[in-house]
Parts: sequence; C-alpha cells; structure tokens
Amino acid sequence: MIELAIIDKYPVACDALRSLVSDADDVETVACKRNLDELIEILSRNLVHVALVVIYSPYEQSIEEIKTLMHRFPKVKILVLSMYSNEDFILKLIKAGVQGHLGPDTDRSEILEAIYTLRNGYEFHAKTITNILLSSYLSNQGIDKKEKEKRQKNLSPREMEIFKLFAEGLSNRTIADKLFISVRTVETHKNNIMKKINLKTTVDMVKFAIKNNIIELD
Repeated sequence: MIELAIIDKYPVACDALRSLVSDADDVETVACKRNLDELIEILSRNLVHVALVVIYSPYEQSIEEIKTLMHRFPKVKILVLSMYSNEDFILKLIKAGVQGHLGPDTDRSEILEAIYTLRNGYEFHAKTITNILLSSYLSNQGIDKKEKEKRQKNLSPREMEIFKLFAEGLSNRTIADKLFISVRTVETHKNNIMKKINLKTTVDMVKFAIKNNIIELD
C-alpha cells in the first residue's frame, strides 16, 4: 500500500485530489493538509511514501519549504503539481531535487502513474514539463552533430529502443503497452540505461538523446 499525503492550501481542491485517487486499491491518502508545516507534523507521526504538493503563486517560498522538507524527511518522495509551466520555475524545482512534477494539464491516470513511479524509486516529469526543458536545452546548447558518445555502445538493442521512447516523452505505461512488457520491466531498463551511460535524471536522458541524435526533432 502506498501512503499518500496531499498538500493544497484550498481545502476543496485538496478533497478533490483525494477523491481523484480514492478508487486506486493500492493508494491510501493518509492526510490532506493546507501547508507544509502541517505536513511536517504528520510526517513526524505517520509513514508517508509520497507527498503530492500543489504549488500556487508566489512559488519561491514553496520551493524553499520543499528543500527543508526533503532534508528532514529524505525517504518521502515529493510530487509537485503546479499551475506554472515557465522555464525558471521548472529548473528551480529540478535543482532543488524534486523527484516528480506534474503540470496544469494533468489528469487522474498521470497522477497515479507519477505516484507509482516515485514509489518505485524513479523520477517522473510530465511530458509537457519535459518538452519545456527540451526547448530550453536546445535554445542554449543547440544540437551537437558529433559522433555518438562511446558510452552509448554499451546499450543493448532493447535498451536503445526504450531509451528512444523515453526521450520522445512517452510514459512508462505507454512504453510498456507499446512493447508488450510490464511497467516494472520498463523501469528496470531505464535504471540500467542511466547507470550504463552515467546519467542521473530523466531530463539528462533527453539531453543525451538529443546531443547524440538518438531522437529526431521536428
């Protein structure tokens, strides 16, 4: 069972999110709080695997509070749901070490996929978030046309296939369905890929794929 805590300053919105995931058999919402201070009280007494934090304006203070929360409770996975889709905010979240990020266009299935992914020890960034980071990277770095890095040769054909799909923004579930394998198998392949080519995040995978022409851009 995945123990979930939800933080939203608007009680009605918090209850709506709780209701959204209530029919998932393996997810239990153990707390629905208005701020991170209230969450800390819960974390001191209860086991929480994932904290779904909804961020509104201004976001600077929320990011600092999340940093403090992650320092005090490193085992709790932080999943941010924000109304922002600007580059500055997204980069600050990633630099803070946030493991998951959902945008304003998220839906129930994506929220649950993010919760499962974080609980299994992996990062989750919604496709809209990844696309913004992709655009930022391209505008600052351009596309490197040099020969693919030697580390890439260590990947098996299956790993290369999954790597390409990840870099194109497909979710774990979509990749699993496309390749007729389990979500857990996809996550295992992703972890092996990142270890083999010394990458730390999904964003790093996307950057590497662009730099080494693993994916084609429109």
